[in-house]
Amino acid sequence: MRNKKVNFKANILDLHENEIYPAHIIIENKVFKEVIPISTNEKLDFDEIILPGFIDSHIHIESSMLTPSIFAEAVLPLGTTSLIADPHEIANILGVKGIEYMVEDGNTVPFDFYFTAPSSVPATEFESSGAIVNEKDIESLLKKDEIIGLGEVMNFKGVINRDPSILNKLKIAKSLNKPIDGHAPKLTGIDLEKYLYWDDFDNVISTDHECSSFDEAIEKKNLGMKIMVREGSSAKNMNDLFSLKERLKILSYQDFLGKISAIDFENVLSYPIFDFLVSDDISPEDLIKGHINSLVKKAIELGIDEYEAIRMVTLNPAKHYNLNAGLIAKDKIANFILVDNLKDLNVKKTFVHGKLVAENGKVLFKRKKSKIINNFMLTEKRLENFEIKINKLENDLNTKKINLIEVLEGELVTNRIEGTIKIENGIAKEDVSKDILKLSVVERYGNNNIGNAFVKGFNLKEGAIASSVAHDSHNIIVVGTNSYYMAKAVNLIRENKGGLAIVSSKCMKILKLPIGGIMTNENIDVVVKEKLELNKIAKSLGINLKSPFMTLSFLALLVIPSLKLSDKGLFDVDNFEFIDVFIE
Repeated sequence: MRNKKVNFKANILDLHENEIYPAHIIIENKVFKEVIPISTNEKLDFDEIILPGFIDSHIHIESSMLTPSIFAEAVLPLGTTSLIADPHEIANILGVKGIEYMVEDGNTVPFDFYFTAPSSVPATEFESSGAIVNEKDIESLLKKDEIIGLGEVMNFKGVINRDPSILNKLKIAKSLNKPIDGHAPKLTGIDLEKYLYWDDFDNVISTDHECSSFDEAIEKKNLGMKIMVREGSSAKNMNDLFSLKERLKILSYQDFLGKISAIDFENVLSYPIFDFLVSDDISPEDLIKGHINSLVKKAIELGIDEYEAIRMVTLNPAKHYNLNAGLIAKDKIANFILVDNLKDLNVKKTFVHGKLVAENGKVLFKRKKSKIINNFMLTEKRLENFEIKINKLENDLNTKKINLIEVLEGELVTNRIEGTIKIENGIAKEDVSKDILKLSVVERYGNNNIGNAFVKGFNLKEGAIASSVAHDSHNIIVVGTNSYYMAKAVNLIRENKGGLAIVSSKCMKILKLPIGGIMTNENIDVVVKEKLELNKIAKSLGINLKSPFMTLSFLALLVIPSLKLSDKGLFDVDNFEFIDVFIE
């Protein structure tokens, strides 16, 4: 059925010319049919500006705990009209069936969802996942129109060591001319070059969103990668990557310094250097406050030119991923927003395919309820499942040195440090006074493996918090002050087949996540209310992290340095090998 023609006049932001001017706009069949500049002599009665709809070019929708359709409902009033999602979270649980679920659910709402084919499911061989996405699956997925690239290549060790299983996936993407997203935290030097130039120095791993320092980003940029400046709930890299000090240092090396005017220098200084603004992983309580609109505003506050900041979430990703969007121009998809000005970016209206879908903070359509799919097989746990025993030959020891995971606020990376714990009756004991707590990952796909270790940085004084959102295999991860509370929290999640749980002497509360154990059917307002209640309880129990559940969820991600935990044991990411909890 053909759309009716839409005909109106407005101020538009032209990202090719870097200017705002009035234009006569005609929309037909979901695209801009004509965009005709209006003579300034004509009397006009509008002040707002039309911008291209925002594109989040790298996100894992599942981290919001919302289904695609609910996510769209949340972000359309904020000006986001498209996103590129890597669905490897649900793929680790349900494989291709999970990816198909995301596509189908997204198609029920007026929003442009694009997906990448997850390259690393499971992320490593050192953990248990619910499914595998193999080379045949990758080829089948990449031939679909809605699958526009190969998802982040997290198995950087496999690429560096030329593992055929991952290289074959890269070759398939290259043969189909689909872009390949990277994932190479702290990778540098020769190893970075081996990762990037895996195919006879033909640069095909094209992006990276894991840069946590300016120097890291510049090295990758100079090697040809496009850099995604990430500002999510756990990892916030914008301040470092847009550092004025670092941009000044880069400019000081340029030949033109001292030969250009102050105005020209200011313009050069406001250039972002890097390519995209992305959220990667965002919690519902952060999402309700803002999405890409907030990232653009922050970039501008950090001194980035407003046109360039907007280009990073419109034209740049559209060009890189070959999307017919990102511009107010003839024959482009008519996804656009109406804002009051470029500084405040207050979104008045949002249009998708030329149709008004959100106005003044509210969507103008009714969403269908998402169906429920899951994969959850777990036996009831007892406190002894979470105890760490020493070698019987060492039963006379009173203390023992351990390898300890140290979490860092606002970072996905962790530190590997040493700690000392007490031994009682051959069992290693947590030390709440020193903030040395037990951490466990419980496999939930039928094998019932449990990996146990110790963690520092939560400052939990009593009880346990647990989550079935545990990147990337989404087993259950739990931290607690003793084994009793840990078992109780895990069993609460088991009973509900997914969720975020807190257990203490005074409470037992869960936010239920019945879809894959990582998403809910509730709208964002309900989810945020329950999540904030959990965060409040966590804080009352001593936890001082801004996003405790998000931080917890990444402690099982074995491709982010330096020390992590899987259901199979404590994992040294730097050397890509298991290590013992105890230091000999």
